[in-house]
Amino acid sequence: MSSKRSVAQETAKVSKSSKIPLALHAARGVKTWTEAVDWLKIRGIEDIECITPDLAGVARGKMMPTSKFTSNTSLALPSAIYRHTISGEYPEETGQFRYDSRDSDIKLVPDLSTLSIVPWESDPTAQVICDIVGSQGEQISYTPRNVLKRVIELYRQKGWKPVVAPEIEFYLVAQNDDPDYPLRPPKGRSGRSILGGQGYSIAGINEFDELIDDIYHFSEKQGLEIDTLIHEEGPAQLEINLRHGDPIELADQVFLFKRTIREAALKHGIYATFMAKPMQGQPGSAMHIHQSVIDIETGRNIFSNPDGSPSQAFFSFIGGMQLYVPRTLSMMAPYVNSYRRLTPDMSAPVNTAWGYDNRTTAFRIPVSDPVARRIENRLPSSDANPYLALAASLGCGYLGIIEGLQATPPTEHTANEGEIELPRGLLEAVSLLESAPALAEVFSAEFIAIYAGVKRGEFETFMQVISPWEREFLLLNV
Repeated sequence: MSSKRSVAQETAKVSKSSKIPLALHAARGVKTWTEAVDWLKIRGIEDIECITPDLAGVARGKMMPTSKFTSNTSLALPSAIYRHTISGEYPEETGQFRYDSRDSDIKLVPDLSTLSIVPWESDPTAQVICDIVGSQGEQISYTPRNVLKRVIELYRQKGWKPVVAPEIEFYLVAQNDDPDYPLRPPKGRSGRSILGGQGYSIAGINEFDELIDDIYHFSEKQGLEIDTLIHEEGPAQLEINLRHGDPIELADQVFLFKRTIREAALKHGIYATFMAKPMQGQPGSAMHIHQSVIDIETGRNIFSNPDGSPSQAFFSFIGGMQLYVPRTLSMMAPYVNSYRRLTPDMSAPVNTAWGYDNRTTAFRIPVSDPVARRIENRLPSSDANPYLALAASLGCGYLGIIEGLQATPPTEHTANEGEIELPRGLLEAVSLLESAPALAEVFSAEFIAIYAGVKRGEFETFMQVISPWEREFLLLNV
């Protein structure tokens, strides 16, 4: 990859020649509105995007001139944006799913710690992730960022702090404006389409050197830090690993990384897709989540005893995931396509087993020192909303500890053959989400009602589409 002056080097250079506080040269985030005004002025920012993730993790919000953003403007959106499907439709009211009879406004509250530039825009533009509150400032329980914050608060009340590290897989594909045609790999710098079976191939990464340079460049400009990047097994399938940290900060990073990777790919005339299963016969794309829990007072990893052995909290966390993850799978595998990835004898697990360094289990324990003992949840797919996938995974582990659940014995053999132990489709997964009262306490009953209603609406939209399989085997045979 081409060498580039790092943001840190640029910051140091500017700081030596300027009396402006060092904090204002940070690529990402400020603490106060006064700092925000100066931060934007230093960079000559003309416009700012105030964005927030909807249920699908799509960026919604408003764009405005910087002068309006810094003039105490009230930013509002209709509450209905959290009740429409990925295809933009509004489902019928069913069960507990209801619309706000007035379609009241909800307010965007900028989180200034997320302020950063938008590096792919031609005009100087910044972005800021916003929280959502009601028109009177009241808490809104059903927005993804708030759902995750609710789970983190449950941990805090027990004196704990969860730590996570996501790994996001995605495909690069040739541009395709006709959804009836299958996706195909793009051509790399060699002029040929890359083939599958390129796991950890450096040559596979080098095929897209300039695009990857742009991903790194765009990320650096936003203060986003990539730990490692590898080529996965699928053709032009890549994986980005992020450093471990606070769940909200990491969910924000995944949210922004998805935008960044798509924009970098478009710059090079190809698509980046986070579909769970974009190509028939090829591996799906996952969002593996590494998790541990820290005691706030002591800084100790509660998964390890003082002598370095696994703690009861460690085994109870696993037990909670074994019991509750199948009931929250719709938050980790949110679309009909997600369940095409979860099939036996593929790289994605279809079980609730756990094991030490066993990638055929749903819950893998990587080799580590006791201080870094963690649990990898291998079930979420990369199409999941990162806030909801993290909330679901951490919520299941929390319930395991609180309820004192016991894990099964670890699996030492291949666990991904034979019977599927998970919901086989979206509707089954949604029904399981609604059936566990403990989950309503963790995520809120209002969120579960809205989420289930939207997912059922998306399934009905899918059922309106006639697939090639139906035309192939039913047209002349039935």
